Order: sequence, then C-alpha cells, then structure tokens
Amino acid sequence: MIMRFAAVAGLTLALPALQAQELAAQESPERPAQVEVLSSAVEAISRMHMEAFSDSILWEAAIDGLIDALNDPYAELFTPQEAEAWEEGTTGNYSGIGLQITMLNDEITITGVFRGFPASEHGIMIGDVIVGVNQYDATEWNTDMAADSIRGPVGTEVNVRIRRAGYAEPRTYVITRAEVHVPAVEYGVLQGDIGYVIMDRVARNAAREMNEALGVLQGRKGLIIDLRRNPGGFLDESLMLADLFLKPGSTLASTVQRVPGGSAATPETDSYGDRWPALVPDLPVVILVDEFTASGAEILAGALQDYDRAVVLGERTFGKGVVQTVMNLPHGRRLRFTTGSWLTPLGRSLQRDRDRQGMPVGEDVDTLPRVATASGRQLISGGGIFPDLVIADDTLTTTEQEFIRATNEQEFPLGLRIAEYGLSLVALRRAEGARPGVHAEEFETWMRQLAAEGLGAEYVDDPQVRDYLLWRLDMTVAQRMGDIGAEADYRTRRDPVLTEAIRLIETTMSQQELFGAVDAQPGATQGPRGG
Repeated sequence: MIMRFAAVAGLTLALPALQAQELAAQESPERPAQVEVLSSAVEAISRMHMEAFSDSILWEAAIDGLIDALNDPYAELFTPQEAEAWEEGTTGNYSGIGLQITMLNDEITITGVFRGFPASEHGIMIGDVIVGVNQYDATEWNTDMAADSIRGPVGTEVNVRIRRAGYAEPRTYVITRAEVHVPAVEYGVLQGDIGYVIMDRVARNAAREMNEALGVLQGRKGLIIDLRRNPGGFLDESLMLADLFLKPGSTLASTVQRVPGGSAATPETDSYGDRWPALVPDLPVVILVDEFTASGAEILAGALQDYDRAVVLGERTFGKGVVQTVMNLPHGRRLRFTTGSWLTPLGRSLQRDRDRQGMPVGEDVDTLPRVATASGRQLISGGGIFPDLVIADDTLTTTEQEFIRATNEQEFPLGLRIAEYGLSLVALRRAEGARPGVHAEEFETWMRQLAAEGLGAEYVDDPQVRDYLLWRLDMTVAQRMGDIGAEADYRTRRDPVLTEAIRLIETTMSQQELFGAVDAQPGATQGPRGG
C-alpha cells in the first residue's frame, strides 16, 4: 500500500523499500545493457583517467546528471544524513529529551522545554545552562556538539549536568531518551475573545494538535489561523485538518498522477473525502497566508476557500501543487521526484510555473481562469492561493534597514543581545507571576549596555531605532514565555495582515458578514457572490 505524506515545501508519496525494489525489478529489455554501459564507463574512468576519481565521486556525478536531466526542480537524492534531517523536518520527531538550546553569553542555554517530554518531566527549566553531558565537560562545546551528545536511541539514558541560577553547584539529571515530537500548532486567545492559531508546518500530529486547539477555542467570537511561512508537510495531515472544518462528504482534494509503469497519457486520479462532522461549524474563520505558504498549507487554505468556509488574507501563496514520490534506495539513500499534481476541491491546480532558477514565470492575472463556489463567489485559478483580500506584510523602514545593515557590517551581535536580555526578563516576569512585557527602566538599562558595547549614539538616541528594538525585545519575551496572546498583541504593532484579521472579526458577526466586509474593500481580489 502506498503511504502518502509530504516533504517540507512539497507533497510526496513514500514508497516502502520493498515496493521500490519491485519497481526496480520491472525492467525493460534495454535496461540491463544501459546499466552495463554506465557501469563500464564509471569503471574505465576510475581506472584510466589522467585525474584520479573515486568510484563514489563518479557515481554521485552520474546520479546528479540523471536528476538534472529530469528538469524537475524538486528532484533530489538524499544522503543518509540528509534523509534523517528530512525525516525530522517533516515529522517534527526525533529521539532525545525534548529541549531547545541556544548559545547565549557563550553558554549552552536552554531556551525551550517541550511539554510532556522527559526534560520537562524532570523539571529542567528555560534559562538553565548545560555544563556537562555524561562524563564530558560541555562548557567549551557548541550547540551542535551538545545536541548530538544528548540525542540517542529511545530507551537509553543520558546524564545532563545543569547550572541554574540560585544554586551553588550544578545539578545532574539522569534522563531516559524518548521519541520527541516538536509541536506544529500553537494557540491562544487575543483581546476581543478571538482565537489565534499559529501552524508553522503540517507535521505529524498537526491535525490532532489543531483538534485540541479548536476544543479550547470553540465558542470564541472568531478564529484566525496563521499559515504564513508554513512550507507544508504530510498530505494525510493536510486532509485531516480540512476535515475538521468541513461537512462530511465534501471533497477535500484530489491528485492526478501516473500509474507506476503506465503511460503518462493515462494518469490515475484519486479524490479524498470528508468523513467527520465539522468541529466548529459556526465559528467565523480567517486564514493568513503569504508567499511562503506552500504545499499542504495551501491544501488547507484552498479547501476552506473553495467551500466559503474561510476568508483568506495576505499575499498570493507559493504555488507548490506537485505530488512527489520518495523511494528508499540501498545504503540509506532516498530519491525524491515528481510523479503528479494535486487539485483543490473545485479543481484548481495550485502549481505555479517557475523557471529553472525557481522564479515565477510572468503572467497576466486578469486572463487566469475563475471557478465559482456554491455561493457564487469567483475564485482565481492559476497557481497558488489568491487571497480574498491582498495585504502586504510590513517592511522595515529606511532607518531600520540602515541600522541593521550597519550592525551587520560592524559585526555587532544584535540578535544575540536581544535573545540574552530577553531571557533574563523572562526569569523576572515568571518570578513576579506577571505577563510578558518590558518595563521602561529595563529597556533603558539595556540600551545603556548596548551603547557601552559599541552601539553608536546615533542609533541609541534615534526614536525609530528605539521603537524597533523595544518591539523586538517585547516579542522575544512573549515568545520565550509561550504567551501566544501577548505575542500577537505585540505583533499587531507591525503586522497589518493580523491587524486587519482582528478588525474584520471584531466588526462582523458571521462568516457571511466576513465575506461581505472583505468584498466591499478595494483590495479584494475575488469576485463578489451572485444574488
């Protein structure tokens, strides 16, 4: 049976090793001769070329040439190490204890502890510093060395020595490693009683995590789902996510792909249907997208848009609508290549044409076809999801751009100083039992520290730069404290897309009114509904 899932930024089909071997066995009569010619060529060059090349280099070059001949920008051969990283990126799973670590103040500092996993259960806290792993002193290590040492097979033990503020001596924890899952969904409640969900990828268990979020957020005035910079993920998770919002029997998506070994002129079409009742059938929904929203995230946005179930705000999405196959190869390698395409419920192909450099091919949007939803709403069909209301993300001012450029040129560690000071404020807020925030005197103290370290007075005294730095610091504290509501409040200072989504929900009472409010605005891209 074919297992369907998606790579980051691309839907894929995964073929188990046995099935890959079966496909390889379906050889045409010419294949053995071609393989023999290629093998002989590699051997001859390896033995006789004036430059000495190893067999491994020559075979890598041969495979690279094969992939290049496909003219498929998403085809790729993974080494065992790349395959492992790909697996972790698409699933959010790895074997370890559930920590996020960052080098702060030249120390390996714990900046995240995942709830429900071994580190959290042992009482390890944000702000702790790792000084040893097993029998080794880790005070001179970098984060990669620490991560590699802490990770290991599930069920095995690792000794982690922690230095914590207020304790004279390091504390040692003996922790049993487990399968760790990094959550893909975060959620909270904004001012105005609006639910807010951030989903950064469509990883394993994303649908379960969204189901949990909806259970908490149902009954709110509305729901905002932020899919910006979401590169996609597993196909089945994308379908289950859409299933949470749509009625049973609804078509969630369909794929058109070549039957293995068959003619490309006779593709196979699969459709995926909704099976479960909508969890929040009456909750008004707004989805936020941008140019980096891709693949499985586009499936979710496209399905809800096709059924008039959500208003989509932001910028046109990436347009990644191809189906890819991932095959296990010998010696831990994996091969990924394109085998088909997928469509939204109304048959919109979301694959956007691009050149060999990956840049979108020019087009006249006014000439692209339209499809009509059940309510008569006209949607653009031409690669990617076109938002119902186009709103560009905020950009840095000229002063802010010059400031960042200058700090980079001077190699001033601005990002590091924001992270370090933000983490110290997290400890203070938690000790106070207070919400995230930066007090005026704390900000001034920090600015004096930056000046003492070499940040020029022309920046320290510039109101625009100060406002920008305060915003960055506020955001850092809120993120480190895991307060999604506070983070969103700070984000709206510089996020016109989220700000407009909040305004729309606050000023309407239903999904129908949301569409009416959007259709009346100059930036609306989709045609109004018929009467």
